[in-house]
Amino acid sequence: MMHHAQIAQRAFNTPLMVDPAKALAFLSGLGPRITGQEITFHGLEVEAADQTAASLPARASLFGNDLAQRHQRNGTQPYALVDGIAVIEIAGTLVHRGAWIGQSSGMTSYEGIAAQLQAALSDPGVRGIALDIDSFGGEVAGAFDLADRIRAARAQKPMHAFVAEHALSAGYVLASQADRIILPRTGAVGSIGVVALHTDMSGALDQKGIAVTLIHAGAHKIDANPYQPLPKAVHDQMQRELEVVRFLFAETVAAGRGDRLTHAAALATEAAVFRGADAIAAGLADDLADPVTAFHAFAAAPRGTTPTSRKGPQMTIMPTDTPNPAPTAATNPTQTTTTAAPTMPVSSVAVAPDTTAMNADAVRAEAAEVAQVCAQAARLGVQIDAADAVTRGLKPEALRARVLADLAARSDAAGIIATAPAATAAKDSPIIAAAKKAATDAKR
Repeated sequence: MMHHAQIAQRAFNTPLMVDPAKALAFLSGLGPRITGQEITFHGLEVEAADQTAASLPARASLFGNDLAQRHQRNGTQPYALVDGIAVIEIAGTLVHRGAWIGQSSGMTSYEGIAAQLQAALSDPGVRGIALDIDSFGGEVAGAFDLADRIRAARAQKPMHAFVAEHALSAGYVLASQADRIILPRTGAVGSIGVVALHTDMSGALDQKGIAVTLIHAGAHKIDANPYQPLPKAVHDQMQRELEVVRFLFAETVAAGRGDRLTHAAALATEAAVFRGADAIAAGLADDLADPVTAFHAFAAAPRGTTPTSRKGPQMTIMPTDTPNPAPTAATNPTQTTTTAAPTMPVSSVAVAPDTTAMNADAVRAEAAEVAQVCAQAARLGVQIDAADAVTRGLKPEALRARVLADLAARSDAAGIIATAPAATAAKDSPIIAAAKKAATDAKR
């Protein structure tokens, strides 16, 4: 009631700057709760049908789609449409049986997501679907069924999941069903596990002199009740149930991720949370990128094509409105490095065969070697766009040859050796070793 009193003070007997339709929806929904009785409207022309529509929520049904149909009857779509891409928000706590679309009071409804998904598939103006995800998870009930629907939907229209900044637990099981998962440098994914809470109030009740008697029929009727300590047998049974759900969780993730994250690998994470490049190395995400830049690239793909193949090496997309960081050696097997300096031409470098024929481990290993070559070249003053090199399928050997050719053209080998960092000199890269040899030969 305290919250209702505060709402009443803010809503009544005070000037408001609000659209009348919004005020109508607010008063129709909360007015009876605040006043304790039905309310009528004076001084505001309200059609009876409009008042009824505002006061009655859309029906939540597993078998109908009234949530989306209400929007369509009003001439609107239940999602944002950007350049032909339907944007479906998955934010906050995820709940089952929520009769609304989008986030409401910090929660997002599985039914609302499903309604938007179905509407996007039926809309000929939608050529792709973007899942805008920022969720720490939610209820088990309904999550796996929705995940199956998302996975089926991506077979009809391309779908990318853009994580900003969290896709954990139930949020990740939904993200894992998209064609690709795009993660920012600080983003977090994973938590492939299940938790259940039990509250033991028996001690507090004893202190207050309160005794609760549970009269029941059926030996397990009062299992895990909060008025008694949790018996070991009940604890063990709950643990078994959680393990079954975790198995289903990993199975569903594997169905969406395929060989990028197998069922065994998903279980092996032990519900850990992975951030940034570590998530990509572990197979939980595909691209390390600024979500806004990545979304625009997704939306800019030609009509009738699938933006970004699900196979192939991972790449880093840096924000277009911020400078790139200084080049450093790649320390993660799948993390590539981009630089703001001018890049050398790559048209003269032979393009490798289609990497889709390679297995995932080989692709990751080759991408890591390309990243190392680019980092080593940067220390020698030759700037290479690692992301572009990986995307074009350039071989590490071809890149090394091109770097040496560039150094030879500038006749700079001796100076480079003289200024190479001590740490680098201690363990020469193939490029620096070749440069030293070229300098020695030049002195003879």
